[in-house]
Amino acid sequence: MIQINKIKELEKNLNYEFKDKSLIVMALTHKSYAYERENKIEYNERIEFLGDAILEHIISDKLYNYVPKISEGEMTKKRADIVCEASLASSLKRINGEKYILLGKCEKNASNVVEDAIIADAFEAILGAIYIDGGYEKAKEFTLRMLEQEINIVLSGKSLNVDYKTKLQEILQKNGSVTIKYNVLEEFGPEHDKRFKVEVTFNDKRIGEGIGKSKKQAEQQAAKYAIENGKY
Repeated sequence: MIQINKIKELEKNLNYEFKDKSLIVMALTHKSYAYERENKIEYNERIEFLGDAILEHIISDKLYNYVPKISEGEMTKKRADIVCEASLASSLKRINGEKYILLGKCEKNASNVVEDAIIADAFEAILGAIYIDGGYEKAKEFTLRMLEQEINIVLSGKSLNVDYKTKLQEILQKNGSVTIKYNVLEEFGPEHDKRFKVEVTFNDKRIGEGIGKSKKQAEQQAAKYAIENGKY
């Protein structure tokens, strides 16, 4: 369980103080942590579902009232970019929010870092918790403050949904023809919450690994690791 001083620390970073502290604890509790406890603990999937719906509403409202006006198709694309996994995870990482997430031992042992998917889910859960605790306006303030950087990037015409596999291929092929392969190293976790561990090799040399809820997601994470660490 999160210590009270840690909750206060996180509240300061979120710029929001909860009246009901149990809501923020629930929002940060991953089901892997809850499953390992003898007593039943409520985890964040239900409140994340609520936060996801509120997030779409807030961003839709922001885009609808954006000047100059943009079409429905443009709003749909920009909203998808703003609320994508990478965007939500990046915003929470800026305040080190990932370190407060309660994970089970199996999830911790799977990787040295918390997956972006889990961090993004926690963002939505925190939003849902703020909505329940403080109402819509507080939830809106939190969302627009946390995602200000991502919103500005997308409204400037750029995308946050990066195709890391394509980007890695473009980087490596600058020096001529290369062989890039993605291999599944491991599948783990229960059937309802399976994870895939994938490696990417460059001319038979391993240059990155990634974990995801699907093989495609794991491949993207492996390519991202290779790009960010430059091991090729």
